[in-house]
Amino acid sequence: MSRVFVFGQYFFILAPLLSTDEVMRAIIPVAGIGSRLRPHTYTVPKVLLNVGGKPIIGHIMDRILENGFDEATIVIGYLGEKIKDYILRNYPMRVDFVEQEERLGLGHAIYLSRHTISRDPILIILGDTVFDVDLKSLVAQNESVIGVKEVDDPRRFGVAELTNGYISKLVEKPEEPKSKLAVVGIYYIRQPQMLVESLKEIVKRNVRTKGEFQLTDALQLMIERGEKMKPFTINGWYDCGKPETLLETNRHLLASVATPEPRKDVVVIPPVFISPKATVKNSVIGPFATVAEEATVENSIIRNTIVSEGAEVSDALLEDSIVGSNARVRGSYKRINIGDSSELEFY
Repeated sequence: MSRVFVFGQYFFILAPLLSTDEVMRAIIPVAGIGSRLRPHTYTVPKVLLNVGGKPIIGHIMDRILENGFDEATIVIGYLGEKIKDYILRNYPMRVDFVEQEERLGLGHAIYLSRHTISRDPILIILGDTVFDVDLKSLVAQNESVIGVKEVDDPRRFGVAELTNGYISKLVEKPEEPKSKLAVVGIYYIRQPQMLVESLKEIVKRNVRTKGEFQLTDALQLMIERGEKMKPFTINGWYDCGKPETLLETNRHLLASVATPEPRKDVVVIPPVFISPKATVKNSVIGPFATVAEEATVENSIIRNTIVSEGAEVSDALLEDSIVGSNARVRGSYKRINIGDSSELEFY
């Protein structure tokens, strides 16, 4: 673990926090490999992939700063030095970095962070998902709160069962779920030391679900010991775990991005993000396109696509695509002579 004081993996659009004397700490686990996003995650950790003009974790850090958080714990692992470097260069707050060398589950990640947790409430945020959530209402609760969303197939998630409006049971990825309320990765814990003690117990007893130490098991232990937990419905929930959902999240974020300044010989069809540090010539950009810093796009049409940092795209028509950092895409124009009532498709 390294502790730093600096100046400047599911994202949140947050409302202003209530006035409080408590120290606000966010814990952000970002140690995952991101295997479903390969080949991009061979060289870049998932939370540094660009959506809506900046890395996923950048959106998270922006919002917690804007909303009065004093401290953050970031649990890193795979390519963690790149995440650490990004945070150190960009964000003005007290940050603790904790390394999770073995990825033994979300509960294990929070357990490794226990020395950074005081008696003040904490917010746990999964670092690879985008949320639209009214944080003001969430932290105003006098009891612990867990973000949930009703889904058609809850078997892939932790599931919350309710009794009289409170969470009575949490089950991780049940084969036969008794509820459709999926736990979607935001937790406001009013009694964090009770959480720490519960995590210590499941690690000591080697209580694992699906081979990992689960946060849901520790939270269930807290419930059994008398801690009251409320569900908090989150309607806007956007996954960044697969190429198609990453592009969906990009579309969602671009809806609130200002139209970039006009450029000569460039047609912009909003919503789009074009970095001021990108080079774009003789092209059509949009809708739903992101062109990141130091990227170059020439003689191309780009829509519903992410062109990452330092990438080069020329003479190409791209749709529903992700171009990785420093990658090169070069297309070609075709000459045809096609008669009446004909049909031709290029792939």
